[in-house]
Amino acid sequence: MILEMKVPSPGESITEVEIAQWLVADGDYVEKDQAIAEVDSDKATLELPAEENGVITLKAEEGDAVAVGAVVCLIDTDGEKPVGSEQGSVSKINEVSDKVEEVKPVAQKSYATGTPSPAAKKILSEKGIETSDVKGTGVAGRITKEDAVKAVPSMGSSTNDNRGSERKKMSMLRRKLAQRLVAIKNETAMLTTFNEVDMQPIFDLRKQYKEDFKAKHGVGLGFMSFFTKAVTRALEMYPDVNAMIDGDFKISYNFADISIAVSGPKGLMVPVIRDAQNLTFRGVESEVKRLAIRARDGQITVDEMTGGTFTITNGGVFGSMLSTPIINPPQSAILGMHNIVERPVVVNGEIVVRPIMFVALSYDHRVIDGKESVGFLVAVKEALENPIEILMDNDPKKALEL
Repeated sequence: MILEMKVPSPGESITEVEIAQWLVADGDYVEKDQAIAEVDSDKATLELPAEENGVITLKAEEGDAVAVGAVVCLIDTDGEKPVGSEQGSVSKINEVSDKVEEVKPVAQKSYATGTPSPAAKKILSEKGIETSDVKGTGVAGRITKEDAVKAVPSMGSSTNDNRGSERKKMSMLRRKLAQRLVAIKNETAMLTTFNEVDMQPIFDLRKQYKEDFKAKHGVGLGFMSFFTKAVTRALEMYPDVNAMIDGDFKISYNFADISIAVSGPKGLMVPVIRDAQNLTFRGVESEVKRLAIRARDGQITVDEMTGGTFTITNGGVFGSMLSTPIINPPQSAILGMHNIVERPVVVNGEIVVRPIMFVALSYDHRVIDGKESVGFLVAVKEALENPIEILMDNDPKKALEL
Protein backbone atom coordinates (compact mmCIF):
# COMPACT_ATOMS: atom_id res chain seq x y z
CA MET A 1 0.00 0.00 0.00
CA ILE A 2 1.20 3.50 -0.82
CA LEU A 3 0.81 5.94 2.08
CA GLU A 4 0.84 9.67 1.35
CA MET A 5 2.48 11.62 4.14
CA LYS A 6 1.10 15.14 4.46
CA VAL A 7 2.45 18.15 6.33
CA PRO A 8 0.72 18.36 9.73
CA SER A 9 -0.28 21.71 11.16
CA PRO A 10 2.44 22.81 13.62
CA GLY A 11 0.20 25.43 15.18
CA GLU A 12 -2.66 27.86 14.76
CA SER A 13 -2.25 30.47 11.99
CA ILE A 14 0.64 28.57 10.32
CA THR A 15 -0.24 27.79 6.70
CA GLU A 16 3.06 26.55 5.29
CA VAL A 17 6.42 25.14 6.32
CA GLU A 18 9.80 24.83 4.68
CA ILE A 19 11.75 21.59 4.27
CA ALA A 20 14.89 22.49 6.21
CA GLN A 21 16.60 19.10 5.91
CA TRP A 22 15.75 15.59 4.83
CA LEU A 23 17.13 13.09 7.34
CA VAL A 24 16.60 10.20 4.90
CA ALA A 25 17.17 9.68 1.16
CA ASP A 26 14.96 8.38 -1.62
CA GLY A 27 14.62 4.62 -1.39
CA ASP A 28 15.55 4.39 2.28
CA TYR A 29 13.61 2.02 4.46
CA VAL A 30 12.08 3.97 7.35
CA GLU A 31 10.41 2.83 10.52
CA LYS A 32 7.30 4.24 12.13
CA ASP A 33 7.97 7.35 14.25
CA GLN A 34 11.50 7.70 12.85
CA ALA A 35 12.42 11.34 12.21
CA ILE A 36 12.60 11.71 8.43
CA ALA A 37 12.84 15.50 8.06
CA GLU A 38 13.25 18.81 9.86
CA VAL A 39 10.70 21.43 8.85
CA ASP A 40 10.81 25.14 9.59
CA SER A 41 7.75 27.21 10.32
CA ASP A 42 7.88 30.93 11.02
CA LYS A 43 7.95 30.12 14.75
CA ALA A 44 9.93 26.92 15.28
CA THR A 45 11.83 24.02 13.73
CA LEU A 46 10.07 20.67 14.14
CA GLU A 47 10.82 17.06 13.27
CA LEU A 48 8.55 15.15 10.90
CA PRO A 49 8.14 11.49 11.96
CA ALA A 50 7.37 8.61 9.59
CA GLU A 51 3.77 7.44 9.91
CA GLU A 52 4.46 3.80 8.95
CA ASN A 53 7.26 1.35 8.13
CA GLY A 54 8.27 1.13 4.49
CA VAL A 55 10.32 2.45 1.57
CA ILE A 56 10.18 6.22 1.22
CA THR A 57 9.92 8.41 -1.88
CA LEU A 58 10.55 12.12 -1.41
CA LYS A 59 8.19 14.59 -3.09
CA ALA A 60 9.81 17.87 -2.04
CA GLU A 61 13.36 19.19 -2.01
CA GLU A 62 15.23 20.88 0.79
CA GLY A 63 14.34 24.56 0.79
CA ASP A 64 10.89 24.04 -0.72
CA ALA A 65 7.96 25.84 0.90
CA VAL A 66 5.13 23.35 1.34
CA ALA A 67 1.54 24.12 2.33
CA VAL A 68 0.13 22.50 5.46
CA GLY A 69 -1.77 19.42 4.27
CA ALA A 70 0.33 18.93 1.13
CA VAL A 71 2.04 15.61 0.37
CA VAL A 72 5.79 15.65 1.02
CA CYS A 73 6.64 11.99 0.63
CA LEU A 74 5.25 8.53 -0.10
CA ILE A 75 5.80 5.40 1.97
CA ASP A 76 5.40 1.99 0.35
CA THR A 77 4.30 -0.07 3.34
CA ASP A 78 4.79 -3.28 1.31
CA GLY A 79 8.40 -2.42 0.62
CA GLU A 80 11.28 -4.18 2.32
CA LYS A 81 14.55 -2.73 3.50
CA PRO A 82 16.97 -2.76 0.53
CA VAL A 83 19.79 -5.24 0.92
CA GLY A 84 21.40 -4.87 -2.54
CA SER A 85 23.10 -2.00 -4.30
CA GLU A 86 22.02 1.61 -4.34
CA GLN A 87 20.68 1.07 -7.83
CA GLY A 88 18.27 -1.39 -6.32
CA SER A 89 16.93 1.37 -4.14
CA VAL A 90 16.52 3.64 -7.16
CA SER A 91 14.61 0.94 -8.97
CA LYS A 92 12.33 0.61 -5.97
CA ILE A 93 11.70 4.36 -6.07
CA ASN A 94 10.63 4.13 -9.71
CA GLU A 95 8.42 1.18 -8.88
CA VAL A 96 6.70 3.11 -6.11
CA SER A 97 6.33 6.19 -8.29
CA ASP A 98 4.67 4.15 -11.05
CA LYS A 99 1.95 3.06 -8.64
CA VAL A 100 0.66 6.49 -7.73
CA GLU A 101 -0.33 9.72 -9.43
CA GLU A 102 2.42 12.30 -9.37
CA VAL A 103 1.86 14.93 -6.70
CA LYS A 104 4.76 17.12 -7.82
CA PRO A 105 6.87 17.00 -10.99
CA VAL A 106 10.08 15.08 -10.44
CA ALA A 107 13.15 14.60 -12.58
CA GLN A 108 12.84 11.81 -15.15
CA LYS A 109 16.61 11.35 -15.38
CA SER A 110 18.58 8.95 -13.24
CA TYR A 111 20.62 9.98 -10.25
CA ALA A 112 23.88 9.69 -12.17
CA THR A 113 26.71 11.85 -10.95
CA GLY A 114 26.35 15.44 -12.15
CA THR A 115 22.67 15.17 -13.10
CA PRO A 116 20.83 18.30 -11.91
CA SER A 117 17.31 18.42 -10.56
CA PRO A 118 14.86 20.48 -12.68
CA ALA A 119 15.09 23.42 -10.28
CA ALA A 120 18.89 23.21 -10.20
CA LYS A 121 19.08 23.00 -13.99
CA LYS A 122 17.01 26.17 -14.37
CA ILE A 123 19.13 28.09 -11.84
CA LEU A 124 22.42 26.99 -13.45
CA SER A 125 21.10 27.95 -16.88
CA GLU A 126 20.20 31.43 -15.65
CA LYS A 127 23.69 31.80 -14.16
CA GLY A 128 25.38 30.50 -17.31
CA ILE A 129 27.13 27.71 -15.39
CA GLU A 130 27.80 24.30 -16.90
CA THR A 131 26.66 21.31 -14.85
CA SER A 132 30.13 19.81 -15.27
CA ASP A 133 31.52 22.73 -13.23
CA VAL A 134 29.32 21.94 -10.22
CA LYS A 135 29.89 19.18 -7.70
CA GLY A 136 26.58 17.68 -6.55
CA THR A 137 25.88 16.86 -2.91
CA GLY A 138 22.64 14.93 -3.49
CA VAL A 139 22.05 11.20 -3.80
CA ALA A 140 24.83 9.63 -5.91
CA GLY A 141 26.28 13.06 -6.64
CA ARG A 142 23.08 14.59 -7.98
CA ILE A 143 23.13 18.40 -8.23
CA THR A 144 20.45 19.78 -5.89
CA LYS A 145 18.69 23.11 -5.94
CA GLU A 146 20.88 24.28 -3.03
CA ASP A 147 24.04 23.30 -4.96
CA ALA A 148 22.88 25.44 -7.88
CA VAL A 149 22.07 28.40 -5.63
CA LYS A 150 25.55 28.24 -4.08
CA ALA A 151 27.33 27.84 -7.43
CA VAL A 152 29.39 30.87 -8.50
CA PRO A 153 30.55 31.49 -12.09
CA SER A 154 34.29 31.09 -12.51
CA MET A 155 36.18 34.41 -12.51
CA GLY A 156 39.60 32.94 -13.25
CA SER A 157 42.35 31.91 -10.88
CA SER A 158 42.95 33.76 -7.65
CA THR A 159 46.24 34.65 -6.01
CA ASN A 160 44.72 33.53 -2.71
CA ASP A 161 43.24 30.05 -2.79
CA ASN A 162 41.60 30.63 0.62
CA ARG A 163 39.29 33.36 -0.66
CA GLY A 164 35.68 32.33 -1.06
CA SER A 165 32.07 33.04 -0.28
CA GLU A 166 28.92 31.13 0.41
CA ARG A 167 25.35 31.92 -0.55
CA LYS A 168 22.83 30.15 1.66
CA LYS A 169 19.12 30.72 1.97
CA MET A 170 18.02 31.74 5.43
CA SER A 171 15.60 29.43 7.21
CA MET A 172 11.95 30.38 7.35
CA LEU A 173 12.35 30.99 11.08
CA ARG A 174 15.23 33.43 10.51
CA ARG A 175 13.42 35.19 7.61
CA LYS A 176 10.30 35.63 9.74
CA LEU A 177 12.41 36.94 12.62
CA ALA A 178 14.04 39.46 10.29
CA GLN A 179 10.62 40.68 9.13
CA ARG A 180 9.38 40.98 12.70
CA LEU A 181 12.43 42.93 13.84
CA VAL A 182 12.02 45.47 11.05
CA ALA A 183 8.29 45.73 11.78
CA ILE A 184 8.97 46.35 15.48
CA LYS A 185 11.29 49.24 14.69
CA ASN A 186 8.76 50.73 12.27
CA GLU A 187 5.54 50.13 14.17
CA THR A 188 6.42 50.81 17.81
CA ALA A 189 7.67 53.86 19.68
CA MET A 190 10.50 51.93 21.31
CA LEU A 191 12.68 53.53 23.96
CA THR A 192 15.18 52.03 26.41
CA THR A 193 15.94 53.01 30.00
CA PHE A 194 18.95 51.74 31.96
CA ASN A 195 20.01 51.11 35.52
CA GLU A 196 22.60 49.13 37.46
CA VAL A 197 22.21 46.45 40.10
CA ASP A 198 24.58 45.56 42.94
CA MET A 199 24.48 41.76 42.81
CA GLN A 200 26.38 41.22 46.07
CA PRO A 201 23.30 40.28 48.15
CA ILE A 202 22.32 37.62 45.60
CA PHE A 203 25.92 36.38 45.43
CA ASP A 204 25.88 35.97 49.20
CA LEU A 205 22.57 34.10 49.16
CA ARG A 206 23.69 31.74 46.42
CA LYS A 207 26.99 31.06 48.18
CA GLN A 208 25.16 30.17 51.38
CA TYR A 209 22.30 28.10 49.98
CA LYS A 210 23.08 26.87 46.45
CA GLU A 211 24.50 23.49 47.49
CA ASP A 212 21.54 22.68 49.76
CA PHE A 213 19.12 23.97 47.11
CA LYS A 214 20.57 21.74 44.39
CA ALA A 215 20.78 18.72 46.66
CA LYS A 216 17.12 18.99 47.62
CA HIS A 217 15.53 20.16 44.36
CA GLY A 218 17.86 18.80 41.67
CA VAL A 219 18.30 22.19 39.97
CA GLY A 220 20.77 25.01 40.49
CA LEU A 221 19.92 28.27 42.23
CA GLY A 222 20.64 30.66 39.37
CA PHE A 223 20.02 34.33 38.72
CA MET A 224 16.89 33.77 36.62
CA SER A 225 14.67 32.92 39.59
CA PHE A 226 15.65 36.14 41.36
CA PHE A 227 15.03 38.21 38.23
CA THR A 228 11.73 36.48 37.49
CA LYS A 229 10.47 37.04 41.04
CA ALA A 230 11.60 40.68 40.92
CA VAL A 231 9.89 41.18 37.54
CA THR A 232 6.55 39.65 38.55
CA ARG A 233 6.49 41.88 41.64
CA ALA A 234 7.27 44.97 39.55
CA LEU A 235 4.59 44.03 37.00
CA GLU A 236 1.99 44.07 39.77
CA MET A 237 3.19 47.53 40.78
CA TYR A 238 3.24 48.84 37.20
CA PRO A 239 0.54 46.95 35.26
CA ASP A 240 0.99 49.00 32.06
CA VAL A 241 4.33 47.25 31.55
CA ASN A 242 2.35 44.00 31.44
CA ALA A 243 -0.10 45.32 28.82
CA MET A 244 -0.16 45.38 25.03
CA ILE A 245 -1.93 47.17 22.17
CA ASP A 246 -4.57 45.52 20.00
CA GLY A 247 -5.68 48.02 17.39
CA ASP A 248 -7.33 50.88 19.26
CA PHE A 249 -7.49 48.92 22.51
CA LYS A 250 -5.08 48.22 25.35
CA ILE A 251 -5.15 44.72 26.80
CA SER A 252 -4.06 44.35 30.42
CA TYR A 253 -3.35 41.07 32.22
CA ASN A 254 -3.68 40.05 35.86
CA PHE A 255 -1.10 37.28 35.38
CA ALA A 256 2.53 37.20 34.28
CA ASP A 257 3.52 34.74 31.56
CA ILE A 258 7.25 35.43 31.33
CA SER A 259 9.03 34.69 28.05
CA ILE A 260 12.69 33.80 28.46
CA ALA A 261 15.07 34.11 25.53
CA VAL A 262 17.27 31.02 25.17
CA SER A 263 19.76 30.01 22.51
CA GLY A 264 18.82 26.89 20.55
CA PRO A 265 20.45 24.97 17.67
CA LYS A 266 18.37 26.92 15.14
CA GLY A 267 18.83 30.31 16.77
CA LEU A 268 17.09 32.32 19.45
CA MET A 269 13.91 30.84 20.92
CA VAL A 270 11.57 32.38 23.48
CA PRO A 271 9.65 29.76 25.52
CA VAL A 272 7.16 30.95 28.13
CA ILE A 273 7.01 30.37 31.89
CA ARG A 274 3.25 30.31 32.56
CA ASP A 275 1.81 32.03 35.65
CA ALA A 276 5.27 32.94 36.86
CA GLN A 277 3.75 35.12 39.58
CA ASN A 278 2.64 31.95 41.38
CA LEU A 279 5.94 30.07 41.18
CA THR A 280 8.50 29.65 43.95
CA PHE A 281 12.24 29.93 43.39
CA ARG A 282 12.32 26.17 42.88
CA GLY A 283 9.41 26.35 40.47
CA VAL A 284 11.06 29.01 38.32
CA GLU A 285 14.44 27.25 38.20
CA SER A 286 12.82 23.90 37.34
CA GLU A 287 10.79 25.44 34.52
CA VAL A 288 13.76 27.36 33.14
CA LYS A 289 15.81 24.15 33.06
CA ARG A 290 12.99 22.16 31.42
CA LEU A 291 12.38 24.72 28.69
CA ALA A 292 16.09 25.27 28.02
CA ILE A 293 16.65 21.53 27.55
CA ARG A 294 13.68 21.25 25.19
CA ALA A 295 14.93 24.24 23.17
CA ARG A 296 18.47 22.83 23.03
CA ASP A 297 17.20 19.42 21.86
CA GLY A 298 14.90 20.94 19.24
CA GLN A 299 11.78 19.62 20.99
CA ILE A 300 10.19 22.96 21.88
CA THR A 301 6.67 23.40 20.51
CA VAL A 302 4.91 26.44 19.08
CA ASP A 303 2.47 26.43 22.02
CA GLU A 304 5.38 26.63 24.47
CA MET A 305 6.60 29.81 22.74
CA THR A 306 3.25 31.55 22.37
CA GLY A 307 1.38 33.91 24.65
CA GLY A 308 3.96 35.58 26.87
CA THR A 309 3.17 38.97 28.41
CA PHE A 310 6.73 40.11 29.20
CA THR A 311 10.23 38.94 28.17
CA ILE A 312 13.55 38.55 29.99
CA THR A 313 16.71 38.12 27.90
CA ASN A 314 20.19 37.45 29.26
CA GLY A 315 22.92 38.67 26.93
CA GLY A 316 25.34 38.45 29.83
CA VAL A 317 25.90 34.75 29.25
CA PHE A 318 27.61 35.71 25.98
CA GLY A 319 29.62 38.52 27.56
CA SER A 320 27.41 41.49 26.72
CA MET A 321 28.08 44.51 28.93
CA LEU A 322 25.11 46.63 27.76
CA SER A 323 22.51 46.44 25.01
CA THR A 324 19.12 47.76 23.94
CA PRO A 325 16.96 44.62 23.60
CA ILE A 326 14.18 44.63 21.01
CA ILE A 327 10.60 44.16 22.15
CA ASN A 328 9.04 40.74 21.55
CA PRO A 329 5.68 41.62 19.90
CA PRO A 330 2.86 41.96 20.73
CA GLN A 331 4.37 42.55 24.18
CA SER A 332 5.17 46.09 25.28
CA ALA A 333 8.44 45.62 27.17
CA ILE A 334 11.54 43.46 27.54
CA LEU A 335 14.19 43.36 30.29
CA GLY A 336 17.81 42.82 29.29
CA MET A 337 20.29 41.27 31.74
CA HIS A 338 24.03 41.64 31.13
CA ASN A 339 27.33 40.32 32.39
CA ILE A 340 28.41 40.91 35.97
CA VAL A 341 31.63 42.85 36.40
CA GLU A 342 33.42 43.92 39.55
CA ARG A 343 33.36 47.73 39.62
CA PRO A 344 34.31 50.41 42.15
CA VAL A 345 31.20 51.93 43.69
CA VAL A 346 30.48 54.21 46.64
CA VAL A 347 28.71 52.54 49.59
CA ASN A 348 28.12 54.53 52.79
CA GLY A 349 30.64 57.13 51.67
CA GLU A 350 33.39 54.61 50.93
CA ILE A 351 34.70 53.21 47.64
CA VAL A 352 34.25 49.44 47.53
CA VAL A 353 34.40 46.79 44.83
CA ARG A 354 31.03 45.19 44.04
CA PRO A 355 29.69 42.81 41.35
CA ILE A 356 27.59 45.13 39.20
CA MET A 357 25.16 44.24 36.43
CA PHE A 358 23.76 46.80 34.00
CA VAL A 359 20.09 46.21 33.18
CA ALA A 360 18.01 47.67 30.36
CA LEU A 361 14.26 47.96 29.84
CA SER A 362 13.09 48.52 26.27
CA TYR A 363 9.44 49.56 26.13
CA ASP A 364 6.72 50.74 23.77
CA HIS A 365 6.08 54.39 24.61
CA ARG A 366 2.58 54.12 23.09
CA VAL A 367 1.57 52.02 26.11
CA ILE A 368 4.13 52.81 28.79
CA ASP A 369 5.07 56.32 29.92
CA GLY A 370 8.54 57.24 31.09
CA LYS A 371 7.43 57.39 34.72
CA GLU A 372 6.17 53.79 34.61
CA SER A 373 9.20 52.47 32.74
CA VAL A 374 11.71 54.06 35.12
CA GLY A 375 9.63 53.11 38.18
CA PHE A 376 9.41 49.52 36.98
CA LEU A 377 13.18 49.21 36.52
CA VAL A 378 13.83 50.83 39.90
CA ALA A 379 11.43 48.33 41.51
CA VAL A 380 13.38 45.47 39.90
CA LYS A 381 16.65 46.97 41.17
CA GLU A 382 15.30 47.37 44.71
CA ALA A 383 14.12 43.77 44.85
CA LEU A 384 17.42 42.39 43.56
CA GLU A 385 19.46 44.47 45.98
CA ASN A 386 17.23 43.55 48.94
CA PRO A 387 16.14 39.97 48.07
CA ILE A 388 15.78 38.66 51.62
CA GLU A 389 13.41 41.41 52.66
CA ILE A 390 11.48 41.98 49.42
CA LEU A 391 11.49 38.59 47.66
CA MET A 392 11.82 36.18 50.59
CA ASP A 393 9.74 37.81 53.31
CA ASN A 394 12.84 37.76 55.59
CA ASP A 395 12.92 33.93 55.57
CA PRO A 396 15.35 32.61 52.91
CA LYS A 397 15.08 28.96 53.98
CA LYS A 398 11.30 29.00 53.70
CA ALA A 399 11.42 30.83 50.35
CA LEU A 400 13.91 28.32 48.99
CA GLU A 401 11.91 25.40 50.48
CA LEU A 402 14.90 24.11 52.45
